[in-house]
Parts: sequence; C-alpha cells; structure tokens
Amino acid sequence: MREVKLTTPDLSYLGLGANSVKYQLSVPALIEEALLNGEGVLADSGALAIDTGKFTGRSPKDRYIVADALTENEVWWGDVNIKISPAHYDVLHNKVTAYLNNKKYYVRDAVACADRDYKIGVRVVTETAYQNLFAHNLFLRVENEELLTRPEWTILAAPGLEADPASDGTRQGNFTIINFSAKVILIGGTGYTGELKKGIFSVLNFLLPVHKKTLSMHCAANVGSAGDTAIFFGLSGTGKTTLSADEHRKLIGDDEHGWGANSVFNFEGGCYAKCVDLSPEKEPQIYSAIRFGALLENINFFPGTRKVNFEDVSKTENTRVAYPISYIDNAVQPSVAPVPRNIFFLTADACGVLPPISKLTQGQAMFHFVSGYTAKVAGTEAGVTEPQLTFSACFGKAFIPLHPTRYAALLGEKMEQHAVNVWLVNTGWSGGPYGVGMRIKLAHTRAMITAALNGALDEVGYVTDPVFGLQMPESCPGVPNEILNPKNTWADAATYDAKAAALAKAFLENFKAYEQYANDEMLASLPKVREIAV
Repeated sequence: MREVKLTTPDLSYLGLGANSVKYQLSVPALIEEALLNGEGVLADSGALAIDTGKFTGRSPKDRYIVADALTENEVWWGDVNIKISPAHYDVLHNKVTAYLNNKKYYVRDAVACADRDYKIGVRVVTETAYQNLFAHNLFLRVENEELLTRPEWTILAAPGLEADPASDGTRQGNFTIINFSAKVILIGGTGYTGELKKGIFSVLNFLLPVHKKTLSMHCAANVGSAGDTAIFFGLSGTGKTTLSADEHRKLIGDDEHGWGANSVFNFEGGCYAKCVDLSPEKEPQIYSAIRFGALLENINFFPGTRKVNFEDVSKTENTRVAYPISYIDNAVQPSVAPVPRNIFFLTADACGVLPPISKLTQGQAMFHFVSGYTAKVAGTEAGVTEPQLTFSACFGKAFIPLHPTRYAALLGEKMEQHAVNVWLVNTGWSGGPYGVGMRIKLAHTRAMITAALNGALDEVGYVTDPVFGLQMPESCPGVPNEILNPKNTWADAATYDAKAAALAKAFLENFKAYEQYANDEMLASLPKVREIAV
C-alpha cells in the first residue's frame, strides 16, 4: 500500500472541532491508546480485553428511528422500530457533539458492503479507542487513497454521555438513534460495541431493499470451489456458525449479507463471535483468531493470570471477540460470491416435530422466513427452565426497519429468478420433545447439508408432511432412513400428532401479526391444523 500522509477531515458538518482528534490510527496505536486510557488489558494471546460497562448486550427497547417525511410511511413502527421526533434528535445530537468536543476522541473512515456496486462510506467517531478498534475490525477497511472527505453515513458514539429521559424523549439514559435523513447514528450511555455494527446493519436493511432491490440478510454464507454459494439463516443455538464453517468451503461471512443482482456479499470486514465455552476443539478457527488485534469483550481471566477462562460467564453469557475476517484462513476476500444455489433455514425444534431436513416451496420459504422459528431450551438464557417457542421475523426481527413481508416477497422473487433451493433444517430434537427425545446428531445434520449442496437430494423420492406440507426426503446418504420422517421416531403416533398440531397453532398465532400483508403464496403455505385430530 502506498504511504499517504493522513489529514484529519473537516468535521464541522457534524458540529465537531478538530482539537483533540485521533484519526485513522493503526491497530497498534489504537491498542496503545486503549491501554494508556485504562480501557483494558492484553490477554496472554495478545488480544485486547475490555469491559463494555453496564451494558453487555444490545438494548432493543432503547433503539429509535427519527420519524420524518422519509420514514413516516416506510418504517414498520412498533416495539422494534420506536419513533423519536426530529426535535429530540437535534437536542441529543448537540449534546453528543458538545460532549465529544471537550474530550480526546477517535475517528475512523471505513466502508460497508464488499460488492463495489453497493458500497457506502461510514465514518465512526468514538469516545474510546476500543470502540474504534472494533470499527476497524468489523467494518471493511479502506486503503488510504480511498478515504472520503465526507462519507455517506456517520456514527457518533459517546458511552459516557447519558440522555435525560424527561426532556430528551428516551426511555432511559442509554440510546441508539438512527436518522435516515441526516444519515447519522447517535449512540450514548452504552459502551457495548454491537450497537455500532447493528446500527449500520439496520441502515442497510432499509436502504438496500427500498433503493437497490437487494435482499439484506441476517445470515452466514459460504461458497464451494464450483462457485455454489450457500446461505445459512438461524437464531442463536441453531448451529448457524458451526454448520457454515466447512473446511471444504470458503467463508463469505458469519452474520450480515446482501443478495444483489449478481452476487451475495458481506456487509462487514470482520467477525463478532461468541466466546462462551470456546475451545480449540469446538471452534478452532475462532479460537486461533484471538490474537493481537482482536478485541475480547466482558471475559474473565483465570485468577492471577491473563489466560481467558471461556467457561466463566459471571459478567455475561454474551462474551464476544471481534476480529478481521482475514484472521480466518479460508475466508473469501473480497467477501463476494455468486448468487446462492441453496438456502438453509436452521431451527432447533424442541417439540421434536419438524423433520431433520425438508425442501420448501416458494410460498413455504416466504412463510418460514417471516416466522423465523426456533426454541430456546434450558441453559441458553438465564431463567429459561422449559423450552420456549421463539419467533423472530426474517431471523433478525430486531434489525429490520421495513415490514417483514417486504423482505419475504423479495426473497420469493429472487428464488423464482434464480431457481434457488430452500431447505428447512431441524437441528433440534427427534423421537420426542426436549426431555424425552434426543438431539439430532451433528454428523447427521452435516451429512444432510452436504447432500443438499452436492445435489444428492435431487435424486431421491419425497413424502409430504400432512401438517406443514413439507417435502421430506425418503433417503439421504450417511443418514438412517428412519429418522427422516420425524413421526416414525416417536413411540406413539397420536402423541406426535398432538404435538405437531400444537406447534402448527403456535405458527399460526404468530403469523396473525403479518397475515394482513401476506401474499397468496404465503397464505397457501400455512399449516393445516384442522386436518389433525388433537
């Protein structure tokens, strides 16, 4: 890279001065700043370990979108997208800039979207050095020659500044506010870095479908040597990270992607992986990525050492590490691949009802995309003692500004245009519900995904599930035939039928919120509860 002398950009358009700005610092310089500021310490692996303070996760009830002429009739308003007025935004913007102007702060210019046809410039202004290191790791890094005078979007992050709910229109002191007209994201009162990445993700979830006819997706993606891209959707605990990591395929990305006219592309330039119970045996790629330049969040050390105890979740179960995607040996760079041939919806069904793999029609794919179903089981979250059915629209409800059916309709259009296979994969239970049945073996799930990818499931017969209408293969290489139809694994068929009807009713109840806006294909794909005697 040609050496270019960096000049701090004019930040007056944000209301910021340039007296104490640290601009585009290198990774070693950022880590040195963090250590000098007392923000963290070095782990024995060389990674910077920090605590994010009071908030160790996102705070979705404190995420706002400015309601104005651009958003009023486009955004899906409700408990996910909460309105705030332009006047309240202006007051908080002035508070944030005044606060930063009295401090040393850090500025980084970066990019989102690896496909050059969709790239947007992002300027990240942070109170702390560790937040700026996070931005370096998670967003796409730019060459010095590419730095923009004024990027399209700006994030202002001031964790030390809290709002006054009585006058600022917020619920409490912390806030994340997206202003689509000003193209600014304000973050205050929280040091949790995930707010930065999910802020831009929410922005892209609005811009790309509306202006580019591009499907924005909360998913992992990989690609084979033949250019056969695969996409993996799934909520926490379904195996998205594990199943998308394949030594025979290259990683496009682990979390956020766009499906454009001719490509699937990563929005980001890094990974933000969970660390709980991490080991070199379970997740060798993530474990080896925890080295100098990586950022560890809210972990604990073994007493008297700088060695991380990944089993210690006394601060939070949401321990994390952020690192550039180049830390993964088999990552695609740039993170762009052809349009997908196969899409996998992963669900950990604790009811033991859904088949281990089934093929979806276009309408079923849209229905299950809007549903975003899985089940939380004991041990996945504090207070969860019995299986809890969970539905998250588009497998990422917390980040979608538009109505879920708009994303689902776009998925259907792209499925039809590119003749994509969509598979529903149950990584949960078989032979009975959680507590009775057994978790489907990972080796069997991997064999089914491999068979779908290499076309082996194109050559077998299928039977139709009577409740959900799913097409279940009669055979699959490397998998016992008897487990492919879940009803056959239950000791009592009538008990299975009752459980299947109960799950179908839960799907229908959840879908009521979206039914008014659903198209005919989705509506024709609803489960048929009445056909089953309960």
